[in-house]
Amino acid sequence: MSQKNREGKRTARERLHEEQQRQKTAQRRGRALKMGLACVLVLGVAAVAGVFLVNRGGGESTESQSSAKPISMGSASAASRLTIYEDFRCPACGQFENQFSDTIRELAEAGELRTDYHLVTLIDSNMPGTGSKKAANAAYCAKDEGKFPEYHDVLYRNQPQEQDDTFGKTSTLLGLAKKVPGLSGSSFTSCVEEGRHNSTVEESDKAFGQSGHQSTPTVLLDGEDIYGNQQKPLTPQRLKELVAGKN
Repeated sequence: MSQKNREGKRTARERLHEEQQRQKTAQRRGRALKMGLACVLVLGVAAVAGVFLVNRGGGESTESQSSAKPISMGSASAASRLTIYEDFRCPACGQFENQFSDTIRELAEAGELRTDYHLVTLIDSNMPGTGSKKAANAAYCAKDEGKFPEYHDVLYRNQPQEQDDTFGKTSTLLGLAKKVPGLSGSSFTSCVEEGRHNSTVEESDKAFGQSGHQSTPTVLLDGEDIYGNQQKPLTPQRLKELVAGKN
């Protein structure tokens, strides 16, 4: 056999061997791909199960929601109940409170309206700072002293710009308390400094996250959103009319 023929046969054998190797490699890759897809499917099922568990857990967390008790003002027997989710750093909340607080107080004093304030920390979550949380804690401290409405209004009347975390300073919160007669005593001061109601504020914010509402202020009258409809803006007079219709 000539040298040329031997090289041709060897080359043919090599090509055959290489082709067999390619087929084996392709088979191994195919098996690996199938195993990978199976793993993805298993992980996908697990992920879906995880989502359902998370959602289920969220839906069943009535304990945390019930422990996140609002600050309530007005008679428990009032025919109408106003629910307000608000954040002391939220400019829109400041606008709402500065426009409606006198009307809400008037309706409450007339025994026609009970208001539940849910204090949340939405702004703290969206930009640096702790002012929402610390101001909410201070408001709970004011409630302990029987001065919530007055301190609540002082905070909004002295609300800083949204980006300004002035309420994150304890000295600011204590200084504003001096504007409320009888509030800035040692009991209130220690409550603010210790963050005594921080866990309550955290539970309130958690309940807000689970409520389905996504912005502040959220204002509900007997469960119905009366503030978010831009086609029919709420005014103090309209609030009085809506409450009158319930009494």
